[in-house]
Formats: sequence, C-alpha cells, structure tokens
Amino acid sequence: MQLALAATLALLLGMVGASGAGAQGTPAPDKADQANCATGRTVPANKISIQLWTFNRYIDRGDRAAEAPAGAPGPEATRAERLEFVFAFLSEVGYRNIEPFSFHGLTAEQFKALADKYGLAVPSRHMSTNEANWDANLADAKLLGQHWTGSGGFASPGTGSYENTLATAETMNRLGRRSVKNGTGPIFGHNHDGEFLTRYVDAQGDGTLKSAWQILVENTDPRWVVFQLDVGWATIAGEDPVALVEEFGERIELLHVKDVADIASRTQTTVGQGIVDWAGVFAAAQGNVKQYVIEQDPPVEPFSFAAESFEYVDCLVF
Repeated sequence: MQLALAATLALLLGMVGASGAGAQGTPAPDKADQANCATGRTVPANKISIQLWTFNRYIDRGDRAAEAPAGAPGPEATRAERLEFVFAFLSEVGYRNIEPFSFHGLTAEQFKALADKYGLAVPSRHMSTNEANWDANLADAKLLGQHWTGSGGFASPGTGSYENTLATAETMNRLGRRSVKNGTGPIFGHNHDGEFLTRYVDAQGDGTLKSAWQILVENTDPRWVVFQLDVGWATIAGEDPVALVEEFGERIELLHVKDVADIASRTQTTVGQGIVDWAGVFAAAQGNVKQYVIEQDPPVEPFSFAAESFEYVDCLVF
C-alpha cells in the first residue's frame, strides 16, 4: 500500500505541475505557491479544515472512484486503504485539520495514528450527543486532541417545539460543561436550514418571534456551548450569513464553509463558485471564528472539490 500510495500521489502532483489541471480539468492548487498566493488578510492555513462527510461515499463504498485521481483505491480496496489515500491527498493539498464524523471501521486509536501519520489534527468532530454515552465519546475526544465536541445537528430532544428547543439548550449546557471539564472544549451545535426556518414566539424571552437557532443561542451558556454556523444551509434558509456572524459572532467559533449555487434547488458547489459573499463572511468572522471547515454534501467529486476549495479559502483576500 505504501509504495502504491506514494507513486499515485507523485503522479497526481506531477500532473498538476505539468498541466495546471485537476481531476476534472479545472485549475488545481500549486502547493509551492499557496503560501504566497495573496498579499493581505487571508484565512490562515492552520485554521482551515474539511468535514470528511464530503468523502463519505468514496471512503465507505468506493463510489465515484472513477472520478478520483489516477490510481486511487477503488471499491475493491478496504475502507482503511481509501481513508489513507484521502488523508495523504488532503495533506499534499495543504490541509492541516480534518473534521471526522466516523472512524470508518477503525478504532479511535487507529484513526488518530493514521491522521498523525499525515500531519492532520482533529480539532473538531461530528459525534453522537447521546447523553448516556457521553463519557465514552469524551474519552475518544480526549484521545483525538479535540478542542470542540458536537454533532452534525443539535442534542435531544431537538427543536420540534418551543419547549423542546428550551430543553435542548439545557441538554447542551450539561454536555458542554462536561466536555469543558474533560479538557475537550465546549460543545457546538450545527445548523441545517430547519433551525432557521422553524420559529417560535419566545415566551420566556422578549416575546418576539425568533428562529429556533436564535433561541438556542440565547438560552445556552457561552462557557459551555458555542455554534458551528453552516453558511450554506443558513443561506438556503434565507438568512444573511454576514449579518449572522456580525450579530452572533462571539458565539460562533466554527464555520462550515459551504457554498450554494442556487437557493431554490438547494444546489451546492465548490467554495467560491456560488452566491455566498465569502469575503464578507470571513471579514465578519475575524477574532471569533477559530476553524473554517470546508464541506460539500454528497454526491460530489470530492478530490477536485477539496483541492479547489482549499486554494480559494487559503488565498482569498478580505
């Protein structure tokens, strides 16, 4: 596996250097140029991460392997082999952080060892927020060196009613307090469009109509709870992400950097090729956001997406 992986990556990087094109014929980043790709304020490379859900169908089933770089392990390979190829690819592109949602059949120890091998840190992870299993999840978070815990949504009982939204805030306070005491930082909540589209009269607040997301922000303790704003889903919900970050920036420590091609069809695209005002978002995020987590929901050709999106976020001056 090692020799084949090294040869494949060398071939891939050689193709990029020779042709300036990635897997789909679009410009691919030249690693040597990334450190000097712009003068001015940019997102530091050490704050850029990627949510591995982007690669889910390739890692777990080998789907879209035909569109992957030449020599990438296909469906006949093991999940561990495909995961290692992804880690090697991300490291070569320039990523220093990853955000897992699964260990893909490995133990937490094996997953960390593989990430370490390619210089990839795991500052955040989408994990179960089942309160009964929280101690086990915190043990894994400690092993991985996480600075935030959380999930791809919110804790139970959810936002199906105003009362449940308040109860969810209480659950997050309890879980977040335990995480901070564990040394793995606050818990985060991660939105889709529903948390913004769902609205309730805030009877225990100022009596106005508010989104479930805002109610959660206002009823959680900032010592224990922060938020991972998924910019793409907020945009699809009709929110202005720049305004959200400006208003609630002290509570938003992580972004999901997800771009939108069309709101009506909910279509996502490579970061920088959609309708999101990234310069405005990143400018508003300065001083508060600690991790910029690139993601596109499958189905996606993840390799060219990951490379092109990294280059855009790394080089954008704002």
